[in-house]
Amino acid sequence: MVLHDFLTESAQKFPDKSAIIFKEHRISYQELDQKANRLAHALIDLGVEKGDRVALFLDNSPESVIALFGVLRAGAVFVMLSAALKTDKLGYILNHSGARVLISHHNKRSIFGGLRQPCLMKIIVGEDADVHQESGQKESWAQIMAAPFDHCPQKRRTIDIDLAALIYTSGSTGEPKGVTLTHLNMVSAATSITSYLKNSSSDIIMNVLPLSFDYGLYQVLMAVKFGGTVVLEKSFLYPYAVIEKMIREKVTGFPLVPTIAAMILQMESLKDYNLSSLRYITNTGAVLPESHIRKLRSIFPRAAIYSMYGLTECKRVSYLPPEELDKKPNSVGKPMPNVEVFIVDEKGDKVGPGVVGELVIRGSNIMKGYWNDPQETDRVLKAGPYPGERVLYSGDLFRMDEAGYLFFVGRKDDLIKTRGERVSPREVENALCQMEGVSEAV
Repeated sequence: MVLHDFLTESAQKFPDKSAIIFKEHRISYQELDQKANRLAHALIDLGVEKGDRVALFLDNSPESVIALFGVLRAGAVFVMLSAALKTDKLGYILNHSGARVLISHHNKRSIFGGLRQPCLMKIIVGEDADVHQESGQKESWAQIMAAPFDHCPQKRRTIDIDLAALIYTSGSTGEPKGVTLTHLNMVSAATSITSYLKNSSSDIIMNVLPLSFDYGLYQVLMAVKFGGTVVLEKSFLYPYAVIEKMIREKVTGFPLVPTIAAMILQMESLKDYNLSSLRYITNTGAVLPESHIRKLRSIFPRAAIYSMYGLTECKRVSYLPPEELDKKPNSVGKPMPNVEVFIVDEKGDKVGPGVVGELVIRGSNIMKGYWNDPQETDRVLKAGPYPGERVLYSGDLFRMDEAGYLFFVGRKDDLIKTRGERVSPREVENALCQMEGVSEAV
């Protein structure tokens, strides 16, 4: 199976069902399928070849979902970019990835308009009356979407080991790195996650996370996989408006990060809202403080809370079953289905329960490497326990208890040495979050 098979199958099973809800618009699976096909035709007509990179510089919107599936159907690789990028970093990623096409909303023209990438073609979404004034080849999204063909383009044989996406890291410690993910990597991750979340076609997911963040991206991919619905928002900037929409749409799944959790916990009148349809809440990005978990459970008593751990290089590693939350509130659980982990010391030797070391991951969800960066790739992908395989060294310190549950300690390069002791910033943050009046700590 390849990633765009998700859409093909769901469009056949649920043609009239809403795949995406955005503002007042509802996009059915049939419409999403047809528009993705139109874009695929246009990209092929522009000369996009199998394996070419297409950069998506878009706000969370129906166009961003149409674009990613259209790119995949053209046999190309999508590069989902943060909508907040500035010109310099955008230019760097376009050059580094070798993107052939840039698809962007017209309101970002001041950011991409001055770029002079060779062979870069542009597809503009939105008001494009003045597109002709720009340099380089360009196409109108509106014209593409009005094209007569909505049938599948001539099939390009894509197999599961072909690249599907480049996801660029934030570059907080240097230039962004392009994580290369195959169809197999992404299908494997989506399959494992939806299995432990027990997703079904009746699920409706509220997604306020950017699609350039793999956590946000997978909400769309997974929903299309199981035929669910995504309520897509640009952000969590207006929390009460989001909550009210969750109630109207009877949302069943709400992925969040600790910052969003902290905002929710400050919404004093939330107890007066009826969110009984909410089946589960997921958290990743950082471990939720125990105090936050207790408060979330009091606000959403019917929702199962899944504490999870992952990294862009493999999407997801572990989850804590909600029934274990009382026993092990500080754990990020056990490896998810089809993933194995172990902990090693500085020499690379496995350590036993209770010993802190670096977490190493095995699984079909592990990236192929960093784009055009063999040195960094070799630093994190190393020979595994079996001939010919490579495993992912996470760079994160963990300990594992006797039952196999994982406990995050900190980043390898973040530990503070004080008075001869090694202290994790996470320990300090957890202590601060226990204090009255503290909503977040860093």
